[in-house]
Amino acid sequence: MNVVRNQFRSCFRRTFATATGSYVPPSQLDDVRSSFPREHRDNEGSDGPQSRPAPPSPSFYTTRAKYYDQVAQLERAISMSGHALRRVQLLPLPRFARDSLNEVQPVWKNKDEMTTTFHTKMTLTRYRKITNLLNELNEYYSIAKTAGVLDISQKIYSVISVFESSKKDAVLARGKRKKITLDQYGRSYTVGKRKTSSARVWMIPVQLKAEESQPGPIPVTTILVNNIPLNEYFPQPSDREKITRPLKVGGILGKYNIFALARGGGTTGQSGALCQAISKAVVAHEPDLEAPFKKAKLTRRDPRMVERKKTGFAKARKRYTWVKR
Repeated sequence: MNVVRNQFRSCFRRTFATATGSYVPPSQLDDVRSSFPREHRDNEGSDGPQSRPAPPSPSFYTTRAKYYDQVAQLERAISMSGHALRRVQLLPLPRFARDSLNEVQPVWKNKDEMTTTFHTKMTLTRYRKITNLLNELNEYYSIAKTAGVLDISQKIYSVISVFESSKKDAVLARGKRKKITLDQYGRSYTVGKRKTSSARVWMIPVQLKAEESQPGPIPVTTILVNNIPLNEYFPQPSDREKITRPLKVGGILGKYNIFALARGGGTTGQSGALCQAISKAVVAHEPDLEAPFKKAKLTRRDPRMVERKKTGFAKARKRYTWVKR
């Protein structure tokens, strides 16, 4: 009985597994329709199956077509820029030439601004991919600009300028010191700080008389701190030496009159603040002294501050005396 049942099972399996007609892929339906008689094709009418138009972009079937289109355009711009630079013998560059390039520091749009540009949510991974492509394109722009190839550099800049931040000038201006200028009387105004003290300094050159046949006496200058002479305001010689050090290092002691206002802190902090302010003023009047003053760290603010007192300590680090009984 089981033998007969198994034979029927095999017949039914073959009936269900075997296709009754030949399979025609959708892409070949037009060829099949063209083989029909003409009268059958004429009776279909205008409502019959029609071919769909091609998608406008190769990235049409992705969820972010505009994003991938922009990425493809950037990659194409990098490839074309590289070919153009190789054509004029600017690539590949040796290491010493690459190190001597005047690289243009880029400031790209942030993620929110990139989201508006690409019309899609910009995740950190996508943002990094875009910035990496832009940095590579910016490197080609630096090479073309340094070499003086204007046609290539202008074309590259027209691409990267679309992705630059509108706050580029403000970002690049951060951390740069404002240049000290002299007023109509030749005075300079500078500010210095040390610990909790601050000092404002006005410095003006000494007005010398017309040169005479005989050498006159050495001019005497004035240094006033809070309208008090220097030797009276700072009785400690170490404080006075610190204040006059920039004038001695620059070899201009006796050439300028100095008027200062010091606030906050003690004598050590105020003398340090005055030293920094006077150093800045000397650099404003004597630009050639900027390099030696920078090397001597005279124009740099001393970042050291008083260490705070800790709980269980007598002072910042001093401990109480331990008594056994």
